[in-house]
Amino acid sequence: MLDRNLIRRDPEFVRAQCLRKGVNAPVDEFIRVDTEWRRVKSAMDEQKAEMNRVSKSIGQLMASGQKDEAAQAREAAGALKATIQGLEEQERTLEAELEAIELDFPNLPHESVPDGKSEEDNVVIRTWGEAHRASKEPVPHWEIAERMGLIDFERGVKITGSGFVVYTGAGARLVRSLINFMLHVQTTQHGYTEVWPPALVNAESLVGTGNLPKFEEDLYKSRDDFYLIPTAEVPVTNMYRGEILPEGDLPIKLCAYTPCFRREAGAAGRDTRGILRTHQFDKVELVQFVHPDHSYEALESLTQEAEAILQQLGLHYRVIVLCTGDMGEKGCKTYDLEVWSPGAERHLEVSSCTNFEAYQARRARIRYRAEGGPEPLHILNGSGLAVPRLLAALLETYYSEDTNSVRIPEALVPFFGSDSIVAPA
Repeated sequence: MLDRNLIRRDPEFVRAQCLRKGVNAPVDEFIRVDTEWRRVKSAMDEQKAEMNRVSKSIGQLMASGQKDEAAQAREAAGALKATIQGLEEQERTLEAELEAIELDFPNLPHESVPDGKSEEDNVVIRTWGEAHRASKEPVPHWEIAERMGLIDFERGVKITGSGFVVYTGAGARLVRSLINFMLHVQTTQHGYTEVWPPALVNAESLVGTGNLPKFEEDLYKSRDDFYLIPTAEVPVTNMYRGEILPEGDLPIKLCAYTPCFRREAGAAGRDTRGILRTHQFDKVELVQFVHPDHSYEALESLTQEAEAILQQLGLHYRVIVLCTGDMGEKGCKTYDLEVWSPGAERHLEVSSCTNFEAYQARRARIRYRAEGGPEPLHILNGSGLAVPRLLAALLETYYSEDTNSVRIPEALVPFFGSDSIVAPA
């Protein structure tokens, strides 16, 4: 949600910035409803002031023995009360309409974000490590997993349906070890506090992060109006919904592991093999609540904290800054981390690190106590990391076809309990 005063003050700037994202924002509709809302509110305030004046006069008239005048004043007060009640109802209706319009505005891109229409216009800003290339024909992760008994694709479909898998044996242990490793790095090396939130949230939580009302088709909804979370971003961000935090508590850095659930309604036919695109997947999420003066500095450090996982696992990756047309509606600036997949011979996104500035804070009413009064803080988050594509890259990078085994990176060995996975005889 944008600052109302910004839209009022410079609607053409807001319109132009939204168009950078390819969104025709409802600026004119906002101005129309806001103008009427302010007119009604001004009239209501005037009537309330008159009501206070008339109410005070009644006692004074009675004290001076002017009973007829006092009776007339009471009658006038009654008429004013009815008028005020009517204006209050109009104001509530217009406020609800205004808030609904505001939810349709995207966030405004930061000035440093490159313009563009699609992922083809994203900009690579750095790479790390060397891309591993198989000496023989590349083996995709789903073949490795089947050869070594790590994932049961058929039973996942039988239990639930397409887009669900069962990790088995060493595969299940590898997923668990990756989660524990990522949480350990973030909590012991980067100052995050771990939380373990619910996997079901209410609609207000999803409105707070910007998932509702626009993206409901991507969500799984229960019959009692709860939603399965698409990411831990939703419950972790909403931990402070409606609160005013002491300025001295900032920054707050939280990390969480959760399963994530997505219908992927707009992604039919993409990456259908293996675990690159599933309806349920595991992820560690990083969320920061920071002072507005420091949020872009925090974005750089948050991105580096996510990168640390790939570096410690020895996996080649690149960092790209998303262009305006590919960054989505919620963010001001986003860096994606893309790990190299030797089996697919391409990069795979494993993390998006985003500064939302005050967009989510306004929607979720999260503020900090500034000198001049409560102000919206800035919120950032990033995947640290998503497990399936990380697992796929790890299997393809460290698989040896000669020995039919997978070497475990040194940093992961204490969590996995072994330095390799050997195919069952």
